Amino acid sequence: MAGMTLEQLRIFLAVAEHLHFTRAAEELYITQPAVSAAIQNLEQEYGVKLFHRIGRHIEMAEAGKLLQVEAQKILDQVKLTERGLRELNNLQRGELKLGSSLTIGNYWLPSKISEFKSRYPNISVDCSLANAETICEGTAMGQFDIGLVEGDVKPALQNTLELEIVGSDRLQIVVGKTHPWFEHPEIAIAEIPQTPWVMRESGSGTQQRFEQALQNWGINLSDLNVILVFNSGEMAKAAVESGVGATGISELMVKKEIQLGSLRAIRVIEHREFASKNLEIVRPFFKLKHRQRFQTALSKEFEKMLLPLCTPVNFE
Repeated sequence: MAGMTLEQLRIFLAVAEHLHFTRAAEELYITQPAVSAAIQNLEQEYGVKLFHRIGRHIEMAEAGKLLQVEAQKILDQVKLTERGLRELNNLQRGELKLGSSLTIGNYWLPSKISEFKSRYPNISVDCSLANAETICEGTAMGQFDIGLVEGDVKPALQNTLELEIVGSDRLQIVVGKTHPWFEHPEIAIAEIPQTPWVMRESGSGTQQRFEQALQNWGINLSDLNVILVFNSGEMAKAAVESGVGATGISELMVKKEIQLGSLRAIRVIEHREFASKNLEIVRPFFKLKHRQRFQTALSKEFEKMLLPLCTPVNFE
C-alpha cells in the first residue's frame, strides 16, 4: 500500500471546495487529468467513493466528507510545522496570527503589537478583530496562535482552551449631555431600569460582563428598555453621545469623550443601612491558546512579552 500523499490531499480539498475538477485544476495550476488521476488513485487505494458523479456534476460522498475534515487538519498541522521550522532562524521571519475582541484590539493591543514589532521588525503580525465568542471559537479551531478576549469562554471550549489573565479594564455606564443623569452622575440600583438602553450584540464580551453585573445587582436584562443593539462599541458610543439613552462600555473607549465633556460616567451606588458603596464593573482580559496544538516560536515570544501580567485561570 503506497499510502496517500500531501499533494493528493491538497488536490482532494480543492475538488471538495469547488465540487468541480476543472476549477480545482485551475486553482492548483495543474491539468484536469492530473486532478482526476489523484482522486481516482485515492478511491482505488482505499476502496471508497469520495465523490458521486451525477451527470456533469459531482457531490460529496460520505467517505469524502470524512476525508475533508481530516485532510484539513493534516494540512493545517503541516503548515504550522513548516512555520516552526522557518522560525528557527533567530526569529528573523515568520507570521504571528492573533485574534482579538474589539475593545482589546482597538484600544489595548496595539501598543503590545508595536512593542513586539520593535523587537522583531521582520515578523508579520496578522491580527483579526471580532466579538469574543468568534475569537474563542477561532482559537479553538486553530485559526489564531493566540486569542485575546474580555468575555467568558463557553463551557464546551474550556477543555480545549488554556486561559490566562493579562490585563483588565472597567465597564462604565455613560450618558450624553441631554440625558437627565448627566447633571446627577450618581444613581441607585433601582434607577437603572428607568432609562432607555443601548446594548452590544449577544456574543460581545462587553455585553456578557454587563449582563453579569446586572444579575449581581438583582436586575434581569428583560427589566430594561433596550432600544438599540449594535455590533460595535463605537456605534453604541455615538448613539449615546447623540442623546439616545445610556450604555455600558469600556472606559478605554470613552476616556477622550469624558475628558471633553460630551459623555459622563455614571456611578451606581448601593445604599446600605450605615454606608453607601460605589459599585464597579471590572472585567479581566484573557489570553487564549489551544491546549494541544503546536505553538510556534513566535507565539511563545509574544506570550513572554505578556508574561509579567499573566494569571492562570482554572475552570475547576
